[in-house]
Amino acid sequence: MMDTRPTREASHSVALVACMRNEGPFVVEWLAYHRGLGFQEILVFTNSCTDGSDLLLDRLNQRGLVTHIRQVPPLGKSPQITAMEIAFQHPKVQGCEWLMHIDADEFIYIEVGKGQISDIIDAVGPADVIAFAWKIFGKNGHGWWDGGNVLTTFTRSQGQPMRRCVDHKSLFKHGKFLFATDHMPKGPKDRNIVARNTAGDEHQTRSLERNNTRSRYKIPFRQVVFTNACLNHYALKTDDIFLMKNDRGDRKGHVGHTRYFHEGQFHRRFDRNEHADRAILARWPEVETEIAALLADDETRRLNDACLAAYIERRDKVLTPEQIAAWTASPDESEDTTP
Repeated sequence: MMDTRPTREASHSVALVACMRNEGPFVVEWLAYHRGLGFQEILVFTNSCTDGSDLLLDRLNQRGLVTHIRQVPPLGKSPQITAMEIAFQHPKVQGCEWLMHIDADEFIYIEVGKGQISDIIDAVGPADVIAFAWKIFGKNGHGWWDGGNVLTTFTRSQGQPMRRCVDHKSLFKHGKFLFATDHMPKGPKDRNIVARNTAGDEHQTRSLERNNTRSRYKIPFRQVVFTNACLNHYALKTDDIFLMKNDRGDRKGHVGHTRYFHEGQFHRRFDRNEHADRAILARWPEVETEIAALLADDETRRLNDACLAAYIERRDKVLTPEQIAAWTASPDESEDTTP
């Protein structure tokens, strides 16, 4: 097993938190990739899994490779928000200065220094919050998922910031805030908070101080940058994975809540394939080695394979031609959101 514990040269202690529900086919790759970025702690929260991904994460937890926390969010409350409330009090998070929350379809890309999380903190300069802009990756012509790796399959993105595709996640000093949403910290404990983008440009902090549900930084478009680092966001993947989001449930835990329509507004916004983008694959040999190490354990491999089988079985049951048609937007319901 690759030892990715921080070396003595690591200049910052950082915890990574993720929320996952029925993300079994993607757990190992996501963990293998982020274990190589120098995080002191990686915590994954799950709720109401039916694909065996919670069992897979239990096994990875037993091996000391991740901290897996099962949670039962109150009905109608976002699992991400509940997880952040728990994370703020968790000893492993409190033992770190910095905290970041991302989802299973997001991969942190850092192009400064050795590509470590400490390198981007050093590159940005003195800050309490660092905003990582989403870089949206489309389905790259892939229609159906029967296994594989996200990073090597989806290699086309928006390329450059676009006004209709602006959003961020945040790396922040959690001790300086009262709580956090899944996108940013909230309730600064003093008025001297410094927020920067990944280029090191300082920007306003009003979004951190007001409206507890607001998830976007209200910053000028020129400050939306992919410089030094960004967050690769694979929101669609293939058509079947996208449509199965309806079966999994929405971000507030409503199972069967329909939001994701093929060729609907969300789909058109996030199917960005304008540019070939393989920059993140510079680390692929290292990631591939780590994937092999994670799966060298027979029980981990068995559970990983079971997650994919469970996904395929459920997909083939749910995505009948009739259901696909029902989850496909009609032309008058579609909106061209191309920037």
